[in-house]
Formats: sequence, structure tokens, C-alpha cells
Amino acid sequence: MYHNRPTVADIRARKARGEKMTMLFVETLDEARAAAEAGIDILSIIDPLWTPEMRQAAGNCFVQVGLLYGELVTGEEYLRAAFRAMKIGGDCVYCSAAPDIQKLLCDNAIPVVAHVGLIPSQCTWTGGFRAVGKSADQALAVWEHVKRLEQIGCFGAELEVVPDRLGAWISANTPLIMLGMGAGSGADAQYLFTEDVLGHGANHKPRHAKTYRNFAAEYARLQSERVAAFREFIDDVRTGAYPAPEHAVAIPDEAFDAFLTAARR
Repeated sequence: MYHNRPTVADIRARKARGEKMTMLFVETLDEARAAAEAGIDILSIIDPLWTPEMRQAAGNCFVQVGLLYGELVTGEEYLRAAFRAMKIGGDCVYCSAAPDIQKLLCDNAIPVVAHVGLIPSQCTWTGGFRAVGKSADQALAVWEHVKRLEQIGCFGAELEVVPDRLGAWISANTPLIMLGMGAGSGADAQYLFTEDVLGHGANHKPRHAKTYRNFAAEYARLQSERVAAFREFIDDVRTGAYPAPEHAVAIPDEAFDAFLTAARR
């Protein structure tokens, strides 16, 4: 059903040709369908939302399934979750756990995407939610992290909030697929969250995000319309306007009269 979607080899070939790719984090079937219809290259979908229905909605998009850091702890838990994700039709898994767990997945031929630069689950070590790699020492640490991921056997890495020149240099000097979030135009793919693209996010909008539509206003309008419709329903019930004859099932007079005669015996 999904045989036309790219493989790991295809994504690597696109990097080798210098083709820039697009990537979105999606959470709903409608978002996945829209991304597939629009021609987005890669989708990121977290494991609890990853179902056969979501695979179908994602169409020919290459899908990264996010394994939840903290929900999974041991290597065996990660491995079982990764195999489940791949069985449903995932094309790779995202794993920000320790190198030994990442290697365990790689050793089992599972394409693994890791995380370098600003790693949200580990950002206390680098000063919180801020850019990483602005000093020579920090930039070198990011590069050394990438080299370790190469040795482990990872397929790619999310490259988050690093200086644009650093992001471009790393992307050009590693075989890993670098999925850029605030890492400049030199990354192999540009990765945004749907809530930022559509302008309805409840969370802080990062500096690197770009909003293309104002869904927040549309959602607010729809919510107002929901409340109005519910209030009209309440009024109709209280005044007797609902249900009207067209909403009821009729019974012939002779049948109802016969029922009453029988019921009153």
C-alpha cells in the first residue's frame, strides 16, 4: 500500500545530490494527510500516535517514529518499541537515549536518528533552551558528538539551534542526514512543527519557526460557533422547538389505537 515511499538509501542519495528536504512534526491524521498531499518529504510522529491508520494517512512520506525518552528506559524496552514502530511501517526511529541504547538499535539494523546541539531532554547540561555551539569549544563538542553517532551507526540526527555556519559545515562533512531545526539553510532537511507552520501552537514559538497560516484565529472562531450551536440546541429543547415532527418516527393512527386498546386491558 505504501511501496512508493523513499527508503533510507533514497534519503542518503538525495543528500549526496545536494537536494534540500522538508520535514514536519505532525500529530493528527488530517495533518499527516495534508503533509502527504502537499509533498512533504519526511514526517516525525511520536510513538503513541503511530498506528496503521497514521501510516496510511502519511502516504508516501518517509516517517521517523519518535521513541519517548523517559517513558522507555532499558535497552530491551527501546528495542521492542523500535521493532513495533518498524512493523507498523516506520522508516526510521528517533532515539535520544544513551549511546549504548542507540547502538543496540543500530546493531539490529534499525535506522536511528539521534539528536545533537540543543537536546531538550538534556538541555540542563548546555544551559537550558538556548543555542549550542557559539564558542569554538561548544562547536567542537557538537562535531565530536556527530562523529560518535557515525561510529555507533546512526542514520541521521536532529541538529537543533546551532549557528548556521556550523550547521552547514557539519552537514557537508558527515554522511549522517542532518535534520535542521534552527540550524541554518545548510542542513540536509528543514524541520518544523505543524503547530508553528499553522500558527496554533500553545507553546513558545521558537525563533527559527515560520508561520504560514493563522489557524489560531480559525480555531477560536470554530470554538465560538460550537458554543453558539450548543446554546441554540438548549433553547430549542426548552422551548419545544426540538424535536420537531421531521425529527420523529410516525406511527399510523390505527396502529397506535390498537396499541392503546391492548395496553389498557
